[in-house]
Amino acid sequence: MKDSLTLLSRIQAHPDSRCWFLAWNPTGTLLASCGGDRSIRIWGKEGDAWVCKSLLGEGHQRTIRKVAWSPCGNYLASASFDATTCIWKKNQDDFECAATLEGHENEVKSVAWAPSGSLLATCSRDKSVWVWEVDEEDEYECMSVLNSHTQDVKHVAWHPNQELLASASYDDTVKLYREEEDDWVCFGTLEGHESTVWSLAFDQSGERLASCSDDKTVRIWRQFKPGNEQGVACSGPDPIWKCVCTLSGFHTRTVYDVAWCHLTGALATACGDDAIRVFEEEPLSDPHQPTFSLAAHVARAHSQDVNCVAWNPKELGLLASCSDDGEMAFWRYQRPETC
Repeated sequence: MKDSLTLLSRIQAHPDSRCWFLAWNPTGTLLASCGGDRSIRIWGKEGDAWVCKSLLGEGHQRTIRKVAWSPCGNYLASASFDATTCIWKKNQDDFECAATLEGHENEVKSVAWAPSGSLLATCSRDKSVWVWEVDEEDEYECMSVLNSHTQDVKHVAWHPNQELLASASYDDTVKLYREEEDDWVCFGTLEGHESTVWSLAFDQSGERLASCSDDKTVRIWRQFKPGNEQGVACSGPDPIWKCVCTLSGFHTRTVYDVAWCHLTGALATACGDDAIRVFEEEPLSDPHQPTFSLAAHVARAHSQDVNCVAWNPKELGLLASCSDDGEMAFWRYQRPETC
């Protein structure tokens, strides 16, 4: 299995610091990394090598935990432990801080853009999720403060083609939100994990959601609409989300990140046991009760905890990872013939 995930290159992305997160721009030509050194680095390819194109070091006073590109690729949002979110505007090869979003009481742990580009979500150690509206003048206004979680909120993720938001928390749950009558409401709570939920990823269709946890498992949740063939009961006209698969026994420590490839359907995980794993859905498994198999496993992908895995949105099989060791690695994934 190891041969199906091949190391292409390894870069010291954030020297003497943890590298916390990676985000590809929509065209897959740039990769943003962020770290404990309070900086963002923008990486691009020159020949066969990935090189640092820009260093964004002036926006934050503390660790930058997450970065996210806007759907148009012209903006980059960064979430920091200094309780702010910066919006960076791309001007050709340079970036400038165009806005600083304030309001969270504690560390901002994650930031994500809605598929329309007109909404932004942030979440924080202060237990809240904020939804921001972006107008045509690039002004950002908080539309809603959601206090559905009882603990630190780790991650926010938008549905790929709807304005539906998911959040993951230290309270072991996943919450789902949507807009109703000009306000945002929590309409669902996904329970099942036995410890902190660290990250979330929707599949390409948005019908399924993967969550990963401190309980060493990955759970696959599926949306069932009213009147579904499987007979899953829905309350009224609203869809319901149910856990249809649990990947357990594969990870030996906390699973910090999960990434669902929208090109192939492969599912990658970043783990506190220093490993990267890739799972494939069995081709003959029932999509409503899917079975996933371990297709690739690199036990020592990094020398310390792996914090993030990110599939390139355009280049088939290109996976990036980063770690507490400050390094960033690029991998080529080839689907095993047995899958």
